[in-house]
Amino acid sequence: MTFNGNSCHEVSVTRGVPALLAAAVLLAASPALADEPVCSPVSKVPLERHLRQLTLDLLGRPPTYEEYQAARARGQVTVDDVRALMQKEEFYGRIRAYHRALLWSNVSASIIGNGNLRLLGTGSAEDPLALRGPSSRPLRGDYGQGCDSFIAQDDCGAARQDPHADPALPTTAEACAQERYDERGVPLPVSWDYDTNYYTCTRLDQTPTDATITSCEVAVARGRIPARYLFFCDMRRQSNGTRVPYLCLPDPGKATTAALTQEVLAPDGSGRVVAFAHPSPTPSTSLARLDRCTLNLGLKLTSTGVAIKGAYEPQRGCVQREGYVTQPAPFWSAERSEVRVCAIEAQARTANPWTLEPCITTRFIGDRTCGCGEGLRRCDSPDGFTHQARLAAINTEPELIADSVVRRDEPYFNILTTRRSFLNGPLSELYRAPQQGVGVFSVTPPAEPQVLPVVPFAQTDTWKEYVRGPQHSGVLTTASYLYRFPTQRSRVNHFYSAFLCRSFVPPANARPPPPEDSCNRENNLAKRCGCNACHATIEPTGAHWGRFAERTALFLDPDHFPRYDPRCRDCALANNLFCGGECGQYVMQASDGDGASSLGMLKTYLYRSADEEQSIDGGPRLLVQRMLQTGELERCTVQRVWQEFLGRPMSAEEQRLYLQPLADGFARDGYRFKALIERVVMTDAYRRID
Repeated sequence: MTFNGNSCHEVSVTRGVPALLAAAVLLAASPALADEPVCSPVSKVPLERHLRQLTLDLLGRPPTYEEYQAARARGQVTVDDVRALMQKEEFYGRIRAYHRALLWSNVSASIIGNGNLRLLGTGSAEDPLALRGPSSRPLRGDYGQGCDSFIAQDDCGAARQDPHADPALPTTAEACAQERYDERGVPLPVSWDYDTNYYTCTRLDQTPTDATITSCEVAVARGRIPARYLFFCDMRRQSNGTRVPYLCLPDPGKATTAALTQEVLAPDGSGRVVAFAHPSPTPSTSLARLDRCTLNLGLKLTSTGVAIKGAYEPQRGCVQREGYVTQPAPFWSAERSEVRVCAIEAQARTANPWTLEPCITTRFIGDRTCGCGEGLRRCDSPDGFTHQARLAAINTEPELIADSVVRRDEPYFNILTTRRSFLNGPLSELYRAPQQGVGVFSVTPPAEPQVLPVVPFAQTDTWKEYVRGPQHSGVLTTASYLYRFPTQRSRVNHFYSAFLCRSFVPPANARPPPPEDSCNRENNLAKRCGCNACHATIEPTGAHWGRFAERTALFLDPDHFPRYDPRCRDCALANNLFCGGECGQYVMQASDGDGASSLGMLKTYLYRSADEEQSIDGGPRLLVQRMLQTGELERCTVQRVWQEFLGRPMSAEEQRLYLQPLADGFARDGYRFKALIERVVMTDAYRRID
């Protein structure tokens, strides 16, 4: 044991002592230790080592030569030296790293990017931006398809890709508009190809090679294909832009298309085939007919077989491509002024103009009337940068809140209550245009639009301060905290762990009741036997996050999410659990008597007492105010700082000697974090050789 003032405390072989030397010390002391404790004067680290410890702990680097020289000239490391180190920018980087670890600020595994929203292409003349993943199937007829990069959507003078099968070019601007867009401005196809998932396509200028066969009409004239198959001759574009004729017939290698042996002729008497059909289809036949491809889209049918105007779908067996448009560069691009975008994705509607179905949900990727929104905000960039930039910004926000509190020497627990926050370009765009990343990010803007600083998306390193709405409480309501801890219970658990140094562990003698015990059927975990040892605290405490939806960063504003919604109750009673998609936050099914009486109630109010409902209204800020009355917050902070700067937890003896005095000093200093660090690193325990 070593002597510290008038006290004896345990030897701790943890910092800077070789194991063999420590063993030798213990062996030499063993006879005396067998009889009684022996106290000896504290052996403190030399000046150079003390300075090295401080700069490594406070700045994350060893001292410079000049810093060593200055310390030797003074002969000691003083409080003023410690304070000077804590004014350096490296110290604040250290503080941000400390809080990043404390708050587990990494939502990368909590918010998964949806590849279906990613635009592909470069936006160049040869490669327009388009949704080419699975969503291209309902838009254009097949996976991985973009638009026609050779035809502008508004250029009706462009040559037809398949002039032998398509109608004549429009001669007036009005006719052009009617051909390229429907009555409500939805872009229509400008070219088509037969889908090789259904057809086998044979190139007609090869085998044998005949370079003079440059069109379908020539192929018919030269006898390469029968005249009746003219409409199934497909001029397919090659990578260099040239068009080459192919004959496409139902694939004989697939059971569904091989059965399409009946040729359906045009009613005009031309003798040309316009479809291939199954000669004797039954109700179980999956594919009864394939019609020739045209520029006309199909319409989805209701359950009664009625076509839904505006609910477009590509013709089966056809890839139908619209043209491109040129428009200002998307919000994420800072290098280009204009890009080419496929006409479907270039649209900015908030609803289908025919069916009024919303375009601000993920359904937009399968509705050709919607598009990616203004500035392509609903879609992700080709390299996924927009998604990664948003994640990085969300991860950084709580660190900057903590940094600002420590930098300004404010009471430390302001990090849990302040409304002050910061945003950069990605967060500014996300909060001011909340349609971004639909289906991926569910975030309520933390303040009114006029309060939010305007920062261009590309400025990821530019952070501006602003004040969030009254519902916010420090780091505890940031998108990072809400997403990283997605349920009320996990939010409570991490708050207790990080700021109260407490964990929820059932008592050692806790035993669940027998399976037949009715207490097992109690749905309120605060009362269920075997669970209530922890949940009697967790459930009431979780109410403080009751206005923040689980698994999202949405704030359930009372003006839009009242405590009770009679419309949701009526839907629940009618067994209409979907209820227009607007009752997901409400109790819609009853699993017990309380649930039956709570239909139409906001879920977070279920099983709540009057006091817990006050906690919902007070939010996390009220929880912090309550915990400040107990002294646990400052004692836990002392323990956290001790472990951070001494590299180990407090021993039992150190808790007796240091914990409460440091906590009291922390409180007297106005909960200033730098003052607490100063007190810890100036203790004999920090300087002694263990």
